[in-house]
Amino acid sequence: MQVVPRPRSAGAAVGRPKLLTPGPLMRALPLRVARPGLPAPPTAMQNPSLLPPLVLQPVHPVPEPPSVPLSLIGQAIYRLIADHPHGDTTRTGKTQEPAVSMGEAHARLVNHVGKMWASTTVKDRRNIWRRLVAWTSQWGLPLNADTACLFVAATGVRPSGLLTYSKALSASFGAMGLPNQPLRTMSTALRGAGASVPESQALPVDKERLLGWAFLQAPAIQLAVLVAWKSASRWAEVAALSSDQFILVTPREVVVDWFQTPKGRRRNPFRASRYVVILGPLTDKISTLYGSLAPFCPLSNLTTTALDSLWAKTPEMAGYTGHSIKRGATTHVLERVVEGERVPMYLLDRLAKHEEKSGTALSEVTIRYGGNPIAMARALETGRVTMLL
Repeated sequence: MQVVPRPRSAGAAVGRPKLLTPGPLMRALPLRVARPGLPAPPTAMQNPSLLPPLVLQPVHPVPEPPSVPLSLIGQAIYRLIADHPHGDTTRTGKTQEPAVSMGEAHARLVNHVGKMWASTTVKDRRNIWRRLVAWTSQWGLPLNADTACLFVAATGVRPSGLLTYSKALSASFGAMGLPNQPLRTMSTALRGAGASVPESQALPVDKERLLGWAFLQAPAIQLAVLVAWKSASRWAEVAALSSDQFILVTPREVVVDWFQTPKGRRRNPFRASRYVVILGPLTDKISTLYGSLAPFCPLSNLTTTALDSLWAKTPEMAGYTGHSIKRGATTHVLERVVEGERVPMYLLDRLAKHEEKSGTALSEVTIRYGGNPIAMARALETGRVTMLL
């Protein structure tokens, strides 16, 4: 008996048939047997209609590609990760699918996504979104980025407010996977018209006025005010601090870990502005007031809005807001530098929790590998600035 395989030029292998790729349905022509002394039968290349092709099913089903058309790169990536039915468990160690209900999986997904933005950001964007839905329903308009631009224009707020609305809605549309290019274009146009330049800013408060008011308040408010001043922070950032975030408290030095600040939850925790060392004036007062805090107790339950209302009713603090503390502290440091104090300006950025230039920021990997947070805080040198406050 002589085995006559399918010609090699057609892609068949000598011997038993093998699975062919690509495609979920792989076709292979059967092998024909020739009798001795007789010419070999025609092959499928010569007459494909002689025998029906044998359809071989793959041992493992190949998943169907996504319904959205993929680019060439997308197809290559899909083949790389989707055409391996067993996957690679050497790193993940997972061989079975999650055994949870769809409801539980959805609840987990909502919980994870909910951590993407700070709570105040979620509140603001939820309010703007509900107003957009109500407005489009009132006028019988579809809900999309184009009508969102109309809604923003119809609000009639000042240019900085228009920019806030367009950015918020653009982020919301984009996060939901919806087209948001019209809103992005509108934001660009508003920036070009100067909407990003604030029309008014909080009035910076001077140290003597602030402390004169603070020392007449309850110990908790005193502590929050002193920490806000010494760390050049917004009131909301300080109010969100918990007593356990003070990782070192002595009469001469206080070290604060700002990991759980409102915006810190969604930012890189290994940033150079995470740790603040408080030195110099008022440090001993902070140490004394800290002793009255209960474990895991927030510094203050007073919101920024409540503080603004309280100051509006106080003659000596009228006109100031929760942002006035940070502006006042920043101004105070700049004035001290002008007077002759030698402090690198990037340290002021670090203390104020602003983004640093790449040439001055400490590597995030270095901060992550530093096992001693107090030593890391001291090495970041924010104490050189707090000495001036």
